[in-house]
Amino acid sequence: MFLKVQLPWNVIIPAENLDAKGLMLQRSIVVCLLDDFAKKRATKDLGYYLAVSTLESIGEGKVRQQTGDVLFPVVFSGITFKIFRGEILEGVVHKVLKHGVLLKCGPIENIYLSSLKMPGYRYVPRRKSSFLE
Repeated sequence: MFLKVQLPWNVIIPAENLDAKGLMLQRSIVVCLLDDFAKKRATKDLGYYLAVSTLESIGEGKVRQQTGDVLFPVVFSGITFKIFRGEILEGVVHKVLKHGVLLKCGPIENIYLSSLKMPGYRYVPRRKSSFLE
């Protein structure tokens, strides 16, 4: 379910955020990394991105000719959330349908659980609790 991963990433720092002392540069790299990380929500291999835990390394910056921005390769550790086939999850039912229910679990808004996977339950329309045991 939760995975600790190490990811390479490219961070682009706008020219106006560059500072000769380097302290503001590290801050800018971290801020841009967190912004990019928040925008990219998930991948098929790693699941949903949840958090950046540590910044492992910052590579040498390369100036982009057209804009003057600097691209820094970084490596960081983070936490992702990925579900696997056959895994048992804990979720909250948020919608009851005729053929099953929709659950919320962590960052995943819609997980479909078929009524075929709930033996002993049957759908009863127009009741507060639509499935009975």
